[in-house]
Amino acid sequence: MHDTRGEAGQARHRLVWAVVLAGALIAGALALPSYAGQGGGRTGSMQSIQNQQKQQALGKVMKNQISRGLALGEEGDDPATVLTKLSGTAAVALQREMKDPELRKVPVMQKRLRTPQDRYAMANGCYRVAGQPVFFKPTDLGQYLLYTAGARFLVPDGTADKPSDATVWTAQQVGRKKPRFTFTNASGRLTLGGTSTFRLQRTTGCTAYPEAGVDISGRPAAGVTKYQEVRGYVDAHTHGMAFEFLGGDAHCGKPWDRFGAPYALVDCVDHTLTGGFGGVLEDALSGKAHHDPVGWPTFKDWPAPESLTHEGTYWKWLERSWRGGQRIFVNLLVENNQLCNLYPIKRNSCDDMTSIRLQAQDMYKLQDYIDAQFGGPGKGFYRIVTNPFQARKVINAGKMAVIMGIETSVPFGCSVKLGTPTCDAADIDRQLDEVHAMGVRQMELVNKFDNALSGVAGDEGAVGPLVNAANLLETGSFWDMRHCDPADGESHDRNQTGNPAIDPEQQDALFGAVAQLGLPTIAVPPLYPAPNHCNARGLTTLGEHTIQGLADRHMVFDPDHMSVKARSTALDYIDRIGYPGVVSSHSWATPDAYPRIYGEGGFITPYAGDSTGFVDKWRRHVGWADPRYYWGIGYGADMNGLGAQGDPRGAAVANPVTYPFKGLNGVTVNKQTAGQRTWDINVDGVAQYGLYPDWIQDLTKVAGADGDALLEDIERGPEAYLQMWERAEGIAPDSCRNPELRKSVRKVGKLIEPGMSTRAVMAAVGQPYTRLGSTYGFCATEGKKNVRIKVRFTPGGKVVALRRAR
Repeated sequence: MHDTRGEAGQARHRLVWAVVLAGALIAGALALPSYAGQGGGRTGSMQSIQNQQKQQALGKVMKNQISRGLALGEEGDDPATVLTKLSGTAAVALQREMKDPELRKVPVMQKRLRTPQDRYAMANGCYRVAGQPVFFKPTDLGQYLLYTAGARFLVPDGTADKPSDATVWTAQQVGRKKPRFTFTNASGRLTLGGTSTFRLQRTTGCTAYPEAGVDISGRPAAGVTKYQEVRGYVDAHTHGMAFEFLGGDAHCGKPWDRFGAPYALVDCVDHTLTGGFGGVLEDALSGKAHHDPVGWPTFKDWPAPESLTHEGTYWKWLERSWRGGQRIFVNLLVENNQLCNLYPIKRNSCDDMTSIRLQAQDMYKLQDYIDAQFGGPGKGFYRIVTNPFQARKVINAGKMAVIMGIETSVPFGCSVKLGTPTCDAADIDRQLDEVHAMGVRQMELVNKFDNALSGVAGDEGAVGPLVNAANLLETGSFWDMRHCDPADGESHDRNQTGNPAIDPEQQDALFGAVAQLGLPTIAVPPLYPAPNHCNARGLTTLGEHTIQGLADRHMVFDPDHMSVKARSTALDYIDRIGYPGVVSSHSWATPDAYPRIYGEGGFITPYAGDSTGFVDKWRRHVGWADPRYYWGIGYGADMNGLGAQGDPRGAAVANPVTYPFKGLNGVTVNKQTAGQRTWDINVDGVAQYGLYPDWIQDLTKVAGADGDALLEDIERGPEAYLQMWERAEGIAPDSCRNPELRKSVRKVGKLIEPGMSTRAVMAAVGQPYTRLGSTYGFCATEGKKNVRIKVRFTPGGKVVALRRAR
């Protein structure tokens, strides 16, 4: 007979221990300095008030978690699990109470003068040329379409109705004090009204070149210093250059075109020629037998959350997300050679590394194109960065730090054929050096197939057998999935159940749909034992070598898509080498790994998806937070064909997003427009990337009373990512949250000298606990006492003073 009295006693025992341990946690947490005030120190009475506020905050946390049934006394939870959740939740609550950094507002673009200051400054402006108003639409740095009031293009012998090479003019400046400009192309120099040298003057009466709207007003948020704590949003997983992968013809549209939106936002040729009936891949994913192939300007059927073959990261949509608050964008270069080979049409190589090199070049081209739109080199919002210190400066200047990453099935040519690797350690080292030089700073080891580095988690449902069959083509064998019984019931690989239909909501459904188009019928995976399933293939010695290579180069390791066995071994290795540069970027890991990643000082961005689902994930991740590190959270959008986007909740819900609303630092967000289309997050969902500010607003609605807390955690996300990256660069964690790292006041005084940079100070004494304006705050010891140290810097980031806070 089942002894329910014994179970009840055990539950009470767990609850008692949880409360006792939580009390100890509160006592320890109160020892942390808050630096919440603006001055250099606090009186005893102020400190008492601060402790009371902390006790109230922690009491509220415990009350909320008990009321939600968060592990306290639940059957099957031991005191350690309860304490971990309470510890993480309490630590996050305390961090939310800390003083936020001061933000300023910066112009979107440089001031437009009456006469352009250089050959780039005419970008998207209206100027009088030989007596007529002309709109200057950049096609690249210093190159323009000269667009007349009659919506035509200037050419050497008159005008044209469509853009072409003949309509692109390269501007050159003549003189400095009163600059004049010439315009040339292959046909020679532009001559109008008998002159070929023009003094341009700002005017009105132009017809603006067609372009997608941003529909956000207000200046972007920036820091008051270039080295302070940052605020914004972080997407650690999106594929902005996916228009090149799978041979370049599976994806429709592209993130930019030199002739703008009417030429970038168009459907695939096979879709267009058949009137929307030839999009077999689109049909398989969306579940629709037909779609309207017209993109610009009507956008009747795409972009949409379920349309995974159409462009979602057009540059103006990236701009909208930046204007709404995004400050870190991780762009993952992506390829899958087997599925590329299966897709019937293509224009690019299917080799993983060849495709990755092409996409990396594209990122720099897009950076140049956006610079051209904003008035010259370095002036655009899209800034590719290669270290956290550079990224911090970019964000505090009000721009978006773009980080290059890799997610591919056969990195470095490291496949495995019938158990034999196709690469060696020297191949890996050489190509790690190559991609590092390209700018890559974040990387996964696997994607869809087992390879020479690691086993994969696999795919489930109908996608599973299809991708598994492609795994056979790549490696000569199917996934070695075996029955497993994880203690938490969740931490297993993707179960192979063979559901009869592809679910377009499923992550990475595109791969299954591509495989469905052309896999040999003989490639039928084996029958696996009853779920749950775990891949028997784990981390290889070459995989371990690759992780070490990433750590040696201060590159961020992403364990997503690895088998549970491989990821566990990889995190064991990370433990041994003490490397904190770890990010799980889009929920392709398992719950057993998340606390470990946080415990290493890593960072996690759950898969974005629907707003309701993301809020649930946020609540759970708060309980996994490690009190030793700065907390923040981001999202992995996985946009551009590799992951379904968030569906709308509907306009009839009780708590819809209402427009306009306020974004980061007070910008005003209206409904987004492009051509003849207007998007509303309530009815359209995350149809394209520009709607992520709207999605974040929707999160706050779903979270209800916790909406402010959720928003605070998201806005702290970029700082959390940067601090993880700093630790990957060798900077020690802050000694306030890690008391064992505290140095004496005397030693700190010897290590920090006038004129040192912020980076040098951190290299000497670790990360600061606070970074407010021109001051960094640290913890130190003096005898048996803990004291606070403040370091003040010049606007340029050089030490001018060091003192003990009162």
